[in-house]
Amino acid sequence: MKQYVVTRPLYSEDAFADEHEKIHRHHKTLRHHVKQYFTCDLKRAKNAALSLLPFIGWMRIYQLKEWLLSDIVSGVSTGLVAVLQGEANTHSNPPQSTSVHLQIYQSSSYRAFPVLSLMVGAVVTRLVPDEGPPVNITGFEGLTIDEQRVMVAASVTFLMGIMQLAMGLLQVGFIVMYLSDTLVSGFTTAAAVHILVSQLKFVLGLVVPGLSGPLSIVYTLEKIFVQIEKTNVCDLVTSILIMVVVFIVKEINDRYKAKLPVPIPIEVIMTVIACGVSYAFNFRVNYKVDVVGRIPVGYESPMGPNMQIFGQTAVEAFPMAIVGFAVAFSVAKVYSVKHDYIIDGNQELIAFGASNIIGAAFKSFAASTALSRSAVQESTGGKTQIAGLLSALIVMVVTLAIGFLLEPLPKSVLGAVVIVNLKGMLMQIREVPYLWRRDRPDCVVWVVTCLASILLGLDLGLAVGLGIELLTVVFRAQFPRCSVLANITGTDIYKDRKDYMSIYEPEGVKIFRIPSPIFFANIDFFRGKLVEAVGFNPLRVLRKRNKALRTIRKLLKKGELQMTSKGLLLISSGPIEESEDESNMEELDQPTDFKDLPVQVNWNSELPANIHVPRVDVHSLILDFSAVSFLDISALKGLKAALKELIRVEVEVYIVACDAYILKKLHSCMFFDDEVKSSMFFLTLHDAMLHILEKHPVDSENTKVCEKV
Repeated sequence: MKQYVVTRPLYSEDAFADEHEKIHRHHKTLRHHVKQYFTCDLKRAKNAALSLLPFIGWMRIYQLKEWLLSDIVSGVSTGLVAVLQGEANTHSNPPQSTSVHLQIYQSSSYRAFPVLSLMVGAVVTRLVPDEGPPVNITGFEGLTIDEQRVMVAASVTFLMGIMQLAMGLLQVGFIVMYLSDTLVSGFTTAAAVHILVSQLKFVLGLVVPGLSGPLSIVYTLEKIFVQIEKTNVCDLVTSILIMVVVFIVKEINDRYKAKLPVPIPIEVIMTVIACGVSYAFNFRVNYKVDVVGRIPVGYESPMGPNMQIFGQTAVEAFPMAIVGFAVAFSVAKVYSVKHDYIIDGNQELIAFGASNIIGAAFKSFAASTALSRSAVQESTGGKTQIAGLLSALIVMVVTLAIGFLLEPLPKSVLGAVVIVNLKGMLMQIREVPYLWRRDRPDCVVWVVTCLASILLGLDLGLAVGLGIELLTVVFRAQFPRCSVLANITGTDIYKDRKDYMSIYEPEGVKIFRIPSPIFFANIDFFRGKLVEAVGFNPLRVLRKRNKALRTIRKLLKKGELQMTSKGLLLISSGPIEESEDESNMEELDQPTDFKDLPVQVNWNSELPANIHVPRVDVHSLILDFSAVSFLDISALKGLKAALKELIRVEVEVYIVACDAYILKKLHSCMFFDDEVKSSMFFLTLHDAMLHILEKHPVDSENTKVCEKV
């Protein structure tokens, strides 16, 4: 076994600071940071350009031979799904123009998300109600109700875009750090369940209204099962056939992806076949199958936002901007982890902002994530945004020229394709047993986020999941797993004494470790665990000792007690009454004062009858601060009080491996005084242990081995 031998002096923090001069670092002021932020040079300009226009970066490393074919197949497949989803939206959410055109002005990964649709719809209904006159807004004159509502929706979308763009430029994207992988996994699984349920009406050929809000998924399933006997058999058979074929081919793609030059574009193939068969056998007339039907041709003329609507909707637009971004980023994070690439929250905010601003000018709807299309693009082998560009081109071509070719396509085909592509998201449920075995708080976050998102809706579910996640962080920090350490025999290594057999714990020495920051929420827990570790309450012992001193002084004054070299000698034969004087309780918390006594009382020796003072077998306590990253003011006060209580009952306290930042804060906060001194801080745990063994020698082989290490 390899070994290392180190010979160096024993260091306290003070001794180390005296021997090794530190470099004085000048901390930057706020003014310096602001000046640096607004300073521009060639390198910063280049980085800013690459951040705002990320396609420049990946186009420079684009692998034409390896990626182009996959991107083409993926772009065509995703584009067809985008057209069909947009058309499905036009049949359920008038006016028709907004849904299909959304697919062009925004990335293939973005779409009108149900949660945002509900939030925008609430604003639209408030300003342009179904009954009664609309709110008095300049620009509504001469417009129909539908045109007024389109103006409101587009203006809200434009305002959302401005807010998202501003947040991106102000670097507010750090908020996504609070979305853990576990939370995102549970949330996206729930989103996949919502998408699955929403596609059942197409698969079964039923007419089910779109529902949103808490328990909407339950009500949707209820409406489906109530009319289950009305299922269109042709739609059901078509869907099952499509799902089986697509599933099998996708499994082949996964198994032989190393040998296939490009994944088989089964979605495109099945869409073309389904269109042909539906047209040949006239599914719409002969089998009452719901088909795509007429696709709007051309584009809406651009329209500027209404500034007066901004003032009416600003309060509601901000949470929409946050929800839309957070939901989309959650889905993006799943794929970033799966494919090992980095996503920038600020960059995504800028992209969303620009997308919504440009889209709103053409009467597009507020965008968030497109879970189903993202799944299609990923599963069909899409590598870069070339696939997204091709997807938008497909939508453009369809809306301008060849949309009529997709008119006979059954909507059940779209539902079947989407459901199969949700497999990856739905299979994330397999993480639950793993999380339960490895980390139960994380498992709770996953399950609660998933169930809340399914039952309450994705917006409330995300909020609930984030709340539970923050609670687990608080719980872990507030109730850390404190431990008592001991020396691994023959080494300078210290481990939890409960975990190892061959350990050495010097008599009268305790080593206590707290593996978390110490702050206002856990300082009382820390002090309680410290009392458990040493085996006594120092404040209670101190008060008992001071009460005993009152009794001793009283007996000495009466001549019933004598102080001898061997201890206290009782002269009186009668019983001793312990002092019950509760006056000046503050004095009981002060250090024991032996100034007026001939000798100092040894509290661990035998005391006269009826003078009871708890025995303290610990003479030294080491606090391992190696995992303590910060202390707040409340913790400083609590820590100082705990140290003073221990010192006043003659327990030497040492703090080891303390971060330099914490030491500096202790000095600046006037932490040290006549009782709590900086000399109690040592560089390492082993330094403190050797210092204690030198001060309190113990004759044993373990001590000699410990000193040699």
